[in-house]
Amino acid sequence: MSVTKAGTGARPEEREAPRAGGQAGSATAALTAAVLGFFVITLDVSGVNVALPAVGRDLGGSLSGLQWVADSYTLMFAALMLSAGALSDAVGARRAYAWGLGLFTLASLACGLAPTVGALTAARVVQGSAAAVMVPASLALIRQAFPDPDERARGIALWTVGGAVAIAAGPVLGGLLTTEWNWRTVFFLNVPAGLAALATLARAARSARQPVVFDLPGQVTAVLALAALTFAVIEGGHHGLTTTVLSAAAVAVVAGVAFTAVEARRRAPMLPLELFRQRGVSVPVVAGFACNAAFYGGVFVLSLYFQEQRGQSAFSAGLMFVPMAVITAHFNYFSPKGVSRFGPRSVVVAGLLTGAVGCGGLAAVGTGTPWWVTAALMIPLGIGGALAMPALTSLMLDSVAAERAGTAAALLNTSRQAGGALSIAVFGALLAGDFARGMAESLALAACLLVANALGAAALLPRRR
Repeated sequence: MSVTKAGTGARPEEREAPRAGGQAGSATAALTAAVLGFFVITLDVSGVNVALPAVGRDLGGSLSGLQWVADSYTLMFAALMLSAGALSDAVGARRAYAWGLGLFTLASLACGLAPTVGALTAARVVQGSAAAVMVPASLALIRQAFPDPDERARGIALWTVGGAVAIAAGPVLGGLLTTEWNWRTVFFLNVPAGLAALATLARAARSARQPVVFDLPGQVTAVLALAALTFAVIEGGHHGLTTTVLSAAAVAVVAGVAFTAVEARRRAPMLPLELFRQRGVSVPVVAGFACNAAFYGGVFVLSLYFQEQRGQSAFSAGLMFVPMAVITAHFNYFSPKGVSRFGPRSVVVAGLLTGAVGCGGLAAVGTGTPWWVTAALMIPLGIGGALAMPALTSLMLDSVAAERAGTAAALLNTSRQAGGALSIAVFGALLAGDFARGMAESLALAACLLVANALGAAALLPRRR
């Protein structure tokens, strides 16, 4: 993707319009809409995870089918986000966000009405595609609304709080809705929330357009590589190394190589590879992958563990996430203060190591472990992401030019969602045999991944920025 400054070439009607309630009111509207939208799209990960056993009982889905219900969303979320960043730059962040939010709301309605696992998975594909448009546009909105770096850091922290609260509290809400009504209400909840976000967005300032060139070969190869890899991991875990699984793995490798070759040779690539030469870009991309792999994968495994192994109801399982949810929300806001005082390196490393402690402790729990011990061990996992992600996001956006904000936001969140999708695929495959052993191996793997990234961040990032 090629992005240049709009300059005087931007059409007058697409330049930033006067803000009806003043600059502060318009910025608040943009931030509120961005936080609310990010909350609902993240809620559709954690809230749906705790409802998966009920979906399986109602629609007759197998474990692999339930993995696809979860992964079809995160897969499209990850695969389309780079092009979605280009769309945000091309049509303006506010317009792109409105398109994505409207489509997400309609897809949520379709999910709630789905008669089969296949129909639900298809609707989740549309949901994930819409979410891919929303995330880079929401971050671009925040960057536009808050040009001052300190104010922007606080805005990003609040945006991250919305996602952190959703992914941590989602199991509680999803469990309550599933237990008291049914799993379909988890999706129906998005409809009024989406309409409220659209109403708030109308009060935000218009966004300037940026000239872009869409990279169709890069997008096709990216989708093919991620989809084939996810298919190979999920199906391989349940059926072994069949011809179909090996073929899918081969397609993933070929498509991945093709994607790299296309992006290196195109004059207007979707993903400018030179971005990775900046440590302020490469470290957040890799560490963001690790954070989401640990968190998304952990929530997926624990949701099944509470219900399938401990025999808890969906609501009871959701309540296990309450301590983590409450504490996570507070630490998201502490992160920018820590960055201002100690620099991003210290905050990122501390967050990654804290998350690793949580995963390591959870790897040792079993059906006989007291519930309060398990709940307590989940807290460091939430704190780790709450500390690291705001710092990583601010570091990423501060490392690129303003006109590449959409691309940078898309790249970071592509990496994060890919981490979530692949962790669900890998952890689900490990659970397919002996659940207890698979759970321990999954969480130990997540802990090792976080420790490795903490060491990498400590070595590559400067002590102060």
